[in-house]
Amino acid sequence: MGLLTIGAFARASRLSPKALRRYDELGLLRPAHVDPHNGYRRYAPEQVEHARLVAWLRRLGMPLARIKVVCALPPARAADEVAAYWREVEADTEARRELAEFLVHHLSGKDEPMAPTQLTLRYAATTDRGLVRDQNQDAAWADHGLLAVADGFGAAADTADTAIRALATRTSGSPGALLDALRAAAQDAADAVRQAVNEDEAGTTLTALAWSDSELALVHVGDSRAYLLRDGELLQLTHDDTLVQHLIDEGKLTAEEAESHPQRAILVRALHGAATEPPDVRTHQARPGDRYLLCSDGLHGVLSPTAIRDALTTHREPDTAVRGLVELVHSAGAPDNVACVVADVL
Repeated sequence: MGLLTIGAFARASRLSPKALRRYDELGLLRPAHVDPHNGYRRYAPEQVEHARLVAWLRRLGMPLARIKVVCALPPARAADEVAAYWREVEADTEARRELAEFLVHHLSGKDEPMAPTQLTLRYAATTDRGLVRDQNQDAAWADHGLLAVADGFGAAADTADTAIRALATRTSGSPGALLDALRAAAQDAADAVRQAVNEDEAGTTLTALAWSDSELALVHVGDSRAYLLRDGELLQLTHDDTLVQHLIDEGKLTAEEAESHPQRAILVRALHGAATEPPDVRTHQARPGDRYLLCSDGLHGVLSPTAIRDALTTHREPDTAVRGLVELVHSAGAPDNVACVVADVL
């Protein structure tokens, strides 16, 4: 059988010609031949199986950049990657399910709490200047109602601490009121930073978990992160507000390319002098045995997810886990400030 036209190949692979042209541009599915005069694309029959794999992965909702990685792997490793992706999807779906349940409860006007079990938390927090920076602009906070990290930038040295202290003023209340309280607190933090600095070149990231009874609420803006270690698996709860993450989401950059991208530190959202939006806020349901890590990019930008998971698994107490993570960062050169909070649900 000879080469197939793009129309015939589209019908065989169940991909549209538009999608095929897009995948060609991304290097995800190259034609076997492109006519140098008219640009017509033709495909080999043996490419159909590869194209159908792409179509199936798209139906799963997998980003194009990740599909490109999967398609380049041997079958067994590709299967592992698909399984890992689906675990992430299930974790995200679970988080959104919890938010939906909260909204149903809240809008229905029911007074009884969704989960009567009260959380008991054990925690530790620290910051570290690192080995390169002249000053420490990171901040960390841990108390009975709030875990938080912030990574300041620009000329104003205390924007991270300003944001966290503003957030800490409204973190108590019943589960039904926690989300509203944290939204108000997040707006307070945004206002406090905006008043403290008068330009968008100075500001801070902010990632925090506030709790009441068995409910957690997550606030996030920037590239500091919140992780959950549950049943031995490390899940990233936040989404980086960075230029490179935006490019990854659009399929224009792979995760591997992002690691060495010259603009990987550029934020597309943060709290700064010109910012008008408060951070994102959503609920999260905790379970006994959960371990949470909040950290600035001085930690997650240096340590791999595997190294982070291993450290959180090895160190039983939050204070030793915090120290162990900072020691690993120092062993890797500690090029930036570090903020780190570890908390266990008992």
